[in-house]
Amino acid sequence: ARRVRELLPEIRSQLPEGLQVHIPYDASVFIEDSIDEVFTTLIEAVGIVLIVVYLSLGSMRAAIVPAVAVPLSLVGAAFLMLLMGFSINLLTLLAMVLAIGLVVDDAIIVVENVHRHIEKGKSRLDAALIGARELALPVIAMTTTLIAVYVPFVFMDGLVGTLFTEFAFALAGAVLISGIIALTLSPMLSSKVLKPHGQQGRFEQWVEHAFERLAASYQKRLHGTLKALPVTLFFAGVVLVSIAAMFFTSKQELAPVEDQSILFFQATAPQTATIDYNEAYTRQIVDAFESVPEYYESFFLLGRGGPATTFGGFKMEQPSERARSQTQVQPELQAKLAQIAGFQTAVFPRPSLPGSGGGLPVQFVITSDGSYLELNNLADQLIGRAMTGGRFMFLMKELQYSRPRTTLVIDRDRAGDLGISMADIGRNLATLLGGNDVNRFSLEGRSYKVIPQVSRDYRLQPDMLENYYIRPGSGELVQAGARQSTASLVSLDAFITLEDAVEPSQRTQFQQLNSLTLTGVMSPGVSLGDALASLEASAEELFPRGFSWDYAGQSRQFAQQGSAMMVTFFLSLLVIYLVLAAQFESWRDPLIILVSVPMSIAGALAFITVGFATINIYTQVGLITLIGLIAKNGILIVEFANRLQLTEGMSKLKAVERAAAIRLRPILMTTVSMIVAMVPLLMASGPGAVSRFHIGLTIAAGLGIGTLFTLFVVPAVYVLLARDHSGLKRL
Repeated sequence: ARRVRELLPEIRSQLPEGLQVHIPYDASVFIEDSIDEVFTTLIEAVGIVLIVVYLSLGSMRAAIVPAVAVPLSLVGAAFLMLLMGFSINLLTLLAMVLAIGLVVDDAIIVVENVHRHIEKGKSRLDAALIGARELALPVIAMTTTLIAVYVPFVFMDGLVGTLFTEFAFALAGAVLISGIIALTLSPMLSSKVLKPHGQQGRFEQWVEHAFERLAASYQKRLHGTLKALPVTLFFAGVVLVSIAAMFFTSKQELAPVEDQSILFFQATAPQTATIDYNEAYTRQIVDAFESVPEYYESFFLLGRGGPATTFGGFKMEQPSERARSQTQVQPELQAKLAQIAGFQTAVFPRPSLPGSGGGLPVQFVITSDGSYLELNNLADQLIGRAMTGGRFMFLMKELQYSRPRTTLVIDRDRAGDLGISMADIGRNLATLLGGNDVNRFSLEGRSYKVIPQVSRDYRLQPDMLENYYIRPGSGELVQAGARQSTASLVSLDAFITLEDAVEPSQRTQFQQLNSLTLTGVMSPGVSLGDALASLEASAEELFPRGFSWDYAGQSRQFAQQGSAMMVTFFLSLLVIYLVLAAQFESWRDPLIILVSVPMSIAGALAFITVGFATINIYTQVGLITLIGLIAKNGILIVEFANRLQLTEGMSKLKAVERAAAIRLRPILMTTVSMIVAMVPLLMASGPGAVSRFHIGLTIAAGLGIGTLFTLFVVPAVYVLLARDHSGLKRL
């Protein structure tokens, strides 16, 4: 876009007199502003996370270790992106924002474990060696788990595969680098910067005592919970069942609508409309635009998509410079344009995602091997039913059964008596009306076509054909006195009649069947998923045998990508399960660890169901990310509980109670760090803020609520399903 703007002066200088070029709308402005906003969010997230790390550890020295890991991981991820040929775009930058909370986790876990051993009286070097050795398996498991979450994205095609492959690889690259740093650089730094035992400051000691009291209180409550195991498991089962209910009652759409300071409109005129007709009613659209306070400027494309279609844009000031949002302006603008009798006009926002194929958000395709008249009648019934439900602001048929058709019926006998053949008729009408070029001429160095055609004033109505004259093939002239007469020019009225009829405006097919598409715009507050569901419900009641439906445009994207993301979600779960099974050499332990996944999904869906967000591509990516995030907590508890059974011969109950209490601090620290990394996304404003808010809310809510559930549910399931390793100690 920048290059186009640079070339505009040169292009204008080469245009002939009277011809101008303008840029009616430049979408790159929104994209550039969005990228700037994400850069700001990235810096804010780094600062907030480092402050929280310091407060959690209570020591500036200890905070140095995670503080070093963050920039190194981001730089390493950027280097991997460069090797893979990725660009800096909205999604890769969003991946970097999410990576901040992820890459700091491993460093926090390592420095906390080293600090714990120092408090037991070990030297800093021994503590670093022992702490790193103890966490080798958990860190590797957590790193590979997070990477495995995004593996299914590689095999996805379509919109999600195109958009989120770079996102997934960028995030996985950052996690890989952070895992390497956590097992190498972080232990070394911990052995150098952490204070020896007994030299902690007052604030650090206060933090230590606070976490000790919290751990003791938690262990006491966990013990009571594990004594009432059936109640805990019943609660987990209720949460699991509620996921389906919350998912299907949540609003669903392809992507959240962003305030891009522009509303598009598409105006459809009658089939007989001319450019003059469109121009006249377009002036009324301009008057309607100017009556809206948020109006800044507009553009119009007459005849785009056909002579009867006018497309344009209603441009507004930036969101910070106006009182109402784009969503609030849309209903008023739709109501004003609906009063223009000469057009059927739909107002709709610019799609948030590319590749939709254009057109209105709702594109419901009716297909059948029946006639177009049957399709038209059925579509009228469906529109009537749909508009009474209140879910649509605008709904119309793309195919109108109102296109006038005039047929010239030739009296062949009469034409033969006049010496006129069918070839004569065809040749003459082609010259008079065809608009084909017959030659070229040069003027001032430019070549122009010569197109013979009847003047426009004499080809406006079909009955004007009756006043056309054609010359017989012989071309003979009849003498009348001393002058030559033009009696050899015969009026078409002498041997033709005109028959009027009505036909479809276009004969469209979809998957080799006759088709008719309903296009529309949802009412405010109605999601694309709800709108399509209402059309499907009406279609099931109205459609007779032999009629079916499909989707096009954004609606087709929504239907395809929604199911594809569901497959990706369960495929990610399967991949993680297999990875954990290989690392823990057990089929039980991964199942225990992944029990935390439905807990976190339920936490995220609780906020989505009540209306804070919708089920869309961004929230679905957030839900998939939650699989790897929440699994880290289960890994820490299960791995340590297994080790306590093996090394100290504890029972399953005692081992998991102690493991959960000891791992409480790193779990809370990593969870809080990730949640606060989402705060800039939750407080985002400006271009692209809605999408960032949706993915930030999904991760923050899911991780926060999921961690709370995990701290009690995972130990309960461990007691129920885990293998008893204590006997191996006695042997």
